[in-house]
Amino acid sequence: MKKNKVVVLEERVPQLKQQRRQKANRRLVGYIVLFFMLILCIIYFQSPLSNIQSIEVKGNKHISDKEIIELSGLTNRTSFWKVKDEIIEKKMSSHPEIASAQLQKHFPNKIILLIKERKRVAYISDKQKFLPVLENGVVLTDVQGVVPNDAPILVNWKEGEDIQEMVAQLTELPSHVLNAISEIHHTPTKHDHYHLTVFMNDGYEVSATVRNFAKKMSLYPSIVSQLDRNVKGVIHLEVSNYFKAYPADNEKKEGDDNEEDTR
Repeated sequence: MKKNKVVVLEERVPQLKQQRRQKANRRLVGYIVLFFMLILCIIYFQSPLSNIQSIEVKGNKHISDKEIIELSGLTNRTSFWKVKDEIIEKKMSSHPEIASAQLQKHFPNKIILLIKERKRVAYISDKQKFLPVLENGVVLTDVQGVVPNDAPILVNWKEGEDIQEMVAQLTELPSHVLNAISEIHHTPTKHDHYHLTVFMNDGYEVSATVRNFAKKMSLYPSIVSQLDRNVKGVIHLEVSNYFKAYPADNEKKEGDDNEEDTR
């Protein structure tokens, strides 16, 4: 019986052998690339290359970038991959003036700190310093060189229930009305412990009370729009709303003369 002849396919079809060799070469190249990528990753994670290179602070107005970064505890020696968002955000939010904080990571090594500050609704005049009063009623005492240019100054007020109620009223005011106020003096009377005198940036004076201050002061723009801007005086907002102009210079002089005559 005649034996069947074995045919070597690679010899008959050389292209199959070439394709197998190319496939093996590609697999080898893939393994080599993967090996070097692993080496590079190890070097990256174990070297300063993985540390934070840039920290940017956004949203802050009164707190300096430096202070916020110090609060976060982040430095250029901190590994980008070891930053715990929740822990850092909690650290920054411990500042009394920070309402909320958010951390964003941007590959390969940039950190952005997004800050939302609590609004300063007033400043307390304390000797030769101005202490910021936040929207939650907290008075910042550890501040230096504050210039009150974004909120009214509270004069003759003491920390306590009265000022807390005043702050609550200020937080309800529209920003354009709040920014129009220069000073708020606590001027209690025999009949109204909560009476106050307000000096406006446009030269008018307002006589009001704490209890309904926000509601009454919201009418201020419409009241002023009906007045002669060349005639200044007192806008009364206690019970009924009315305007009383300051005495003219000659009337004031006559009043002074009469007062002197009666002495």
